[in-house]
Amino acid sequence: MKTCQVIANLFLCSICCAFEKPHDTLLANDIFTGSHHISNKTDTIKRALGDTVSVLPTLKAYTRLTFKKTEHIKAAPGTKSVLFNKTGQKLYAMNLEGMSIYEFNQASRQIQRQFKFIPTAGTGWDYETNKPISSYQEKPVEACLSHDDKFLWVSLHNAASIVPIPTEPVFNWSVDTTDIKIKQKKIYIEYTGSANKDSIRVPVIATGNTPKVIARTADSKNLLVSNWHSHSVSVLATDTAAFPYAKVVSTVPVSAIPRGIVVDEQRKRSYVAIMGGATITVINNDTWAKESEIPVASNPRHIVLTDSGRLLVSYNKLARIACIDPIAGKTLFSASTHAQPRTIALSKNHRFLFVTCYSSDKVEVFKINNNSFTRIASLNCEGHPVGVDLFEDDTKLEAWVCSYNNGTINIFSFAKK
Repeated sequence: MKTCQVIANLFLCSICCAFEKPHDTLLANDIFTGSHHISNKTDTIKRALGDTVSVLPTLKAYTRLTFKKTEHIKAAPGTKSVLFNKTGQKLYAMNLEGMSIYEFNQASRQIQRQFKFIPTAGTGWDYETNKPISSYQEKPVEACLSHDDKFLWVSLHNAASIVPIPTEPVFNWSVDTTDIKIKQKKIYIEYTGSANKDSIRVPVIATGNTPKVIARTADSKNLLVSNWHSHSVSVLATDTAAFPYAKVVSTVPVSAIPRGIVVDEQRKRSYVAIMGGATITVINNDTWAKESEIPVASNPRHIVLTDSGRLLVSYNKLARIACIDPIAGKTLFSASTHAQPRTIALSKNHRFLFVTCYSSDKVEVFKINNNSFTRIASLNCEGHPVGVDLFEDDTKLEAWVCSYNNGTINIFSFAKK
């Protein structure tokens, strides 16, 4: 079979067919900028400062959700999180135990592409015994899309790093021979319905130990990464003109294990849920330094921001969710959930909150009132649900929930009224 060499503008990239060993090629240009080599000519497009995709059409207003059906589609072992792109056409599933990422088509429910890491020995962590164990480095945990959804930034649980993966296929690029000495990892890309495979080499960007959640600023200029075992948050500046396209510009120490992160663009603050304690750390986005702590209940895991500037938090051990005023530093109201609420997701109108309850095998839906939560659904979801993201159009809402133990993505459909 013929092997086609390719250069992607983000990192080392070579295209190869299924059974032929790919060549290692080096990359000096960047798909962010549109600068690349074709036929020995350079065509440079003005660098984009951030996300430039037009605002999506406003959805029709709705005030009620009515549950309709559940679907189940096969994923991979240990799927930890799921993430839709802006249009909702694609969903990315981070398969921690499968050491892979699946790209699903929302409409067809089919896998379009599989990104598979080449495993290398590493040290993992047993969360039941709280001891290190032999494992592999390439275990995807969470992800964040940036730069008009062109790049998927993925945290690798046992590699103390994140990697950027291009979401758009790049073909017919000539080889750039620039010698760049930066650590990389190889990924094979498989396409549904095709025997061919592509291979790419992605730059490894060091963070702290056991990186978890990745968040970004609206302009895609900065990323924030919560580092579980380092008790820190890494702040990275993206640089679309220089390999490896992001570097750490600040490391913010926190009081205990961090996890959830949300960025408030209006207040220029970032909020970090300190899962190993009972606070939310406030980071100043102008200085990228810790500013204050908000006292909350114990074991906050995930955190989201409403359009009114309030924070919604899941408390894993307490089996509760809460609404917090970050300015006053006070909890406004809370509600009980089933055991171990993990990831939470807001509907696009910010009126409904979806909660995955891990050990109780439930997905719960709450209506968000001015001063309370109202539970409107409590749905069975086998296999320990952990990650959730939402698709919406004018008539329906779909909650795509990944179950960690059985490698399934569960789709809960609701009619809007």
